[in-house]
Amino acid sequence: MSSEVAAATTNTAAEKVETSAPAAAPAESKPAAEKAEEKTEEKEKSKSSSQAQANTSLYVGELDPNVNEAILFEIFNMVGTVSSIRVCRDAVTRRSLGYAYVNFLNAEDSERALEQLNYTPIRGRPCRIMWSQRDPGQRRAGQGNIFIKNLDEAIDNKALHDTFSAFGKILSCKVATNEHGSLGYGFVHYESKDAAEAAIKHVNGMLLNDKKVYVGHHISKKDRQAKIEEARAQFTNVYVKNLDPAVTQEEFEKLFTKYGTITSAALATDSDGKSRGFGFVNFAEHEQAAKAVEELNDTEFHGQKLFLGRAQKKAEREEELRKAYEAAKNEKLSKYQGVNLYIKNLPEDFDDERLQEEFAPFGTTTSAKVMRTPTGASRGFGFVCYSAPEEANKAVAEMNGKMIENRPLYVALAQRKDVRHQQLAAQMMQHNQLRLQQQQAAAAAAAQMYPGAPGMYYPGAPGQFPGGVRPQYAPGMMQGMPPMAGNPNGPYPPGQFPAGGMFPQGYRPPRPPRGAAPAGGNVNNAQGGQRGQNALAQQAVPAQPEQLTAAALANASPEEQKQMLGEAIYPKIAASQPQLAGKLTGMILELPVGELLHLLEDDEALTSKVDEALTVLREYESREGGQAESNATTDA
Repeated sequence: MSSEVAAATTNTAAEKVETSAPAAAPAESKPAAEKAEEKTEEKEKSKSSSQAQANTSLYVGELDPNVNEAILFEIFNMVGTVSSIRVCRDAVTRRSLGYAYVNFLNAEDSERALEQLNYTPIRGRPCRIMWSQRDPGQRRAGQGNIFIKNLDEAIDNKALHDTFSAFGKILSCKVATNEHGSLGYGFVHYESKDAAEAAIKHVNGMLLNDKKVYVGHHISKKDRQAKIEEARAQFTNVYVKNLDPAVTQEEFEKLFTKYGTITSAALATDSDGKSRGFGFVNFAEHEQAAKAVEELNDTEFHGQKLFLGRAQKKAEREEELRKAYEAAKNEKLSKYQGVNLYIKNLPEDFDDERLQEEFAPFGTTTSAKVMRTPTGASRGFGFVCYSAPEEANKAVAEMNGKMIENRPLYVALAQRKDVRHQQLAAQMMQHNQLRLQQQQAAAAAAAQMYPGAPGMYYPGAPGQFPGGVRPQYAPGMMQGMPPMAGNPNGPYPPGQFPAGGMFPQGYRPPRPPRGAAPAGGNVNNAQGGQRGQNALAQQAVPAQPEQLTAAALANASPEEQKQMLGEAIYPKIAASQPQLAGKLTGMILELPVGELLHLLEDDEALTSKVDEALTVLREYESREGGQAESNATTDA
């Protein structure tokens, strides 16, 4: 397509130079009439050349999303020599938009393709071919464009084209459809205005598949909307609701007769003939209907306040309600933008009063709400709204991370759900990229430091896991946590590498007591074999960590918090699972800090989490063992 555009640009530039640059008059100039004739001929040749160039490009629509350039080339190249094909795709997802452009080397081939391949099924869907019109002004001009409505469902693009092609050359023809089929109307664009006039004259009011169709000039959406608004302003039909069910048809009509001539009055009733409380009244003139609405709206009739307004179609009412809802929603969002805070990890005994009390020192709170389940139990998060953004920002700075009842609060500005999901998706993508880079760097460093060392695992080393990505052990345990990075520097307990070879960044399991020999090491030292046995016995019981306090945890960084919590949780796990304590600790430390504090206080909850992590770990090991056995069988 680039060659055609370049050629067309060159021709246009040549025309501009020819018309704008004055030619030098020769000594013996030709007569003025001959010069004008020659110039006209040159312009005609340039115009025809440009038109021929444009006629080599075809638009192909109604394509299946799986149709690509190769498929189109096989089809169109059988008709003539194709110079280029481009399937238009979404800039982000790269999915097909359902249309393409096919360029031929000459106009004859493009005309033949239009005649022979138009409405030909491609992957089960009839394609729609028309000339490519690069000038948007001509496409939107609407000259020669007609509108047809009340079409039968059986009439498709080809049937519509065959019906209207008798009146002139058709540039495009389409029946409007949705996922359920035809919408009952369509458009035909002729090359000339005369052809459109002939089609309107001969087809308007005729029967197509036993249905009388309307054919008229196409009116742009802007002009149609202006006419609709004008018609609405001159309404004669009035909608009445909030009527007493005891009101009869005679009383209903009598209520409106004093305002003018009534052409019809209908009181809505159910299948038993009882009034449904609303009805319609149609006046002969707009002024009469407007006067009835003005005088009777919000007045009492039979003890009930009436509502009167212009009668609307259901689609119009739904559209107005949708716009009103969107406007109210946006107004509400803008009102609370920057002043509404989201607080999570709240203690279970927190109520609205306690939440407001905690956040009151930072400004005037207009509302404070703890979210609860249908049974009344706290869901662990809530919202606090301030009167000014400065107060909200101050509360975020002071309260985020503050320890309340051994729980660090999370405080941030409240966000819309769709914005929050977009940010989380972007963060997840960024974390995955960073994690992959860390794995690749660790694998390269390990290959240099320990070339060919058997039986050792390095984070990100190829061959450890499919694709170099460690398994996701517990889907429910890792939500909300950042991806983990390897920590090859930490001294792990013997034989207890973390799950997947990774502890959370910065975490190191507690060191064995001083003097304890490493597993498998030589315990026969200068003090004798008995001392070596005592060292092994001491190693089986990990050293008790320092007492974990809320103040110390609040003053620590996120990495240090994980380190401190791990040192507190590891001895408890080692008491029941000494051989797997390192792995299980690394898996459990992927939980949020608030839940880890709860596990330290509740031994039953910790035991439950350990059992869950142990089950997941064993399932993974059995799956890896089965895969290794399968690979060995295949190699054999």
